[in-house]
Amino acid sequence: MSIIKIENLHKSFGPKHVFTGLDLEIEKGETHVVIGRSGEGKSVLLKHLSGLMRPDSGRISLNNMQLHRDPEAIRWVRRNVSMVFQMAALFDSLTVYENVAFYWIENGGKTRREMDLIVSELLDLVDLPHTEHLYPAELSGGMRKRVGLARALACEPEIILYDEPTTGLDPVTSEVINELMMRARGRAGSNITSIVITHDMKSAYTVGDRISMLYEGRIIHTGTPDEIRFSTNPILHQFVNGLSKGPITDDEDSMVQTKASQVIDRARLQL
Repeated sequence: MSIIKIENLHKSFGPKHVFTGLDLEIEKGETHVVIGRSGEGKSVLLKHLSGLMRPDSGRISLNNMQLHRDPEAIRWVRRNVSMVFQMAALFDSLTVYENVAFYWIENGGKTRREMDLIVSELLDLVDLPHTEHLYPAELSGGMRKRVGLARALACEPEIILYDEPTTGLDPVTSEVINELMMRARGRAGSNITSIVITHDMKSAYTVGDRISMLYEGRIIHTGTPDEIRFSTNPILHQFVNGLSKGPITDDEDSMVQTKASQVIDRARLQL
């Protein structure tokens, strides 16, 4: 059963076409990883799923509601979708406790004792016990990301969006974050669906149930980690293996040559 369904999604910023008919279906309870090169629109995709951006055309359905068309959809997103940001995006002026409990402090619904228990449990989950009184400036980059994960889990979401969770981290800390993502999923069981965007293939293989590749505005392939790892698709093969030669770089070289020729032709016309 799918909890997210994207159909024929189009989005442009001026002359830049980011999505050109993107289709993607994500099953309830799975961890679905979207891979792709920098600038392909992975973060833009998350902004669409969180309701922060509207598509030019196409349909986004969450929990059988059409985002941006069903009045209840945005309210559902605000209550049931949380995000782990690329740079953690903690509130610098708030303590770790206040960051993790932020949803309940702002919206009510929990007593102070209940919030104390939630914060303590989640900081234990991300291996940061007894850090409630610290401020983000007192934490390392990896610790801030762990607090960001605890904050995302605090509101008991149905969907968590991860924006490049291992970017900027050393290999050891990246593996810690991968393990915590799987631990978070184990805590919530099949009640939570995770969408992870990354270009870190080790992370993708570790946490993903299924992996989709975004390339030139569309999803070009979806499969299990093994299906992605051993795919014969030439674009996918070049990307996941980090090869310098292949259709991705061939297309780039061709585009550069075309633009260079256009510039030369315009210069000649002006002479």
